[in-house]
Amino acid sequence: MAIKPDEIYTTEEARNFLKVSESTMKRMLKKGLLRAYKVSGTYRIWGSEILKLVSPEFESGVYKVYDKIRGKTRKTIERW
Repeated sequence: MAIKPDEIYTTEEARNFLKVSESTMKRMLKKGLLRAYKVSGTYRIWGSEILKLVSPEFESGVYKVYDKIRGKTRKTIERW
């Protein structure tokens, strides 16, 4: 089943697409990695948000952040 950008999905449907556990889904929502809207006490997620998360652009962005943190850590260790 394909993810449609203009469809709205439940957290359970999004979990199935992303193949993550319930606790991982909660962390992703809490940290803002996956934007969702609360409707009547339950979260709803646009398909476009799920697609952003699995896109190559997102992955390259994560690598840039990792590389920046790694560089700062190296500099700190070198100063010791």
